Amino acid sequence: MPVPTIYYLRHGETEWNALGRLQGTKDIPLNARGREQAMQAGGVLADLFKRDGRDKAALPYVSSPLGRARMTMELARGKLELPVADYALDDRLREIGYGVWEGLTLAESEAKDPEIYARRLADKWTVGPVGAETYADVQVRVRAWYDQLQTDTVAVAHGGTCRALMVSLGLETPASAAELYIEQGAVYVFREGRLEKFS
Repeated sequence: MPVPTIYYLRHGETEWNALGRLQGTKDIPLNARGREQAMQAGGVLADLFKRDGRDKAALPYVSSPLGRARMTMELARGKLELPVADYALDDRLREIGYGVWEGLTLAESEAKDPEIYARRLADKWTVGPVGAETYADVQVRVRAWYDQLQTDTVAVAHGGTCRALMVSLGLETPASAAELYIEQGAVYVFREGRLEKFS
C-alpha cells in the first residue's frame, strides 16, 4: 500500500502560547490571533488541494480532542467551505502531557524542579516532570495512529505530536525534533518520506 500523505496543522495560538506557558493536556481556547491562524491554514490547505488536484471533501479529517485543535479544525473547514463538524477525533493526537508543569513557564518549571529541568534540558525526549509523558511516550501513540491510516488524511493536532511524528517517520532525530518550532497557521505535508511546510 502506498504511504499515506498527511496534511498536518498545528492548532492556532492561545493566550498560554503567547505567555510561554506549558499547556499540555489543559484545554486552553484559541485567542483572536489563533483564530486568524486557523483560517489562514484553511486557506493554505485550499491552495494545496487545488495544486495537487485533490477533492477536499473526499479526504478524512481528524483532530486531537483538545478544544484548541478542534476549533482550529472547525475554522479551517469553514474556510474550505466544508461542514465544520464533519471530522473525527483521536485521543492519540492529544498534546504531550506536562504533569505538574502544566500552566507554568519554563522559568517557573526550572524553579519548581531544578534537577529534573536540568536533566530534561540534556534529554528532552526521555525525561519528563512528575505525572508527565515523555516525547518517547508520545512517539509510541502517534506511531500507532499513523500505522492504522488507510488513506491520505488531514490532521489537526499540536507541536509535540508533530515532533513525535517527525521522529517516528525518520525525518528528524529526537535531539533535533525537540528543538524545532512548529509554526501555527501553516500546513506541514508528510509525503513519500519527505516533509514540506507551506504557509
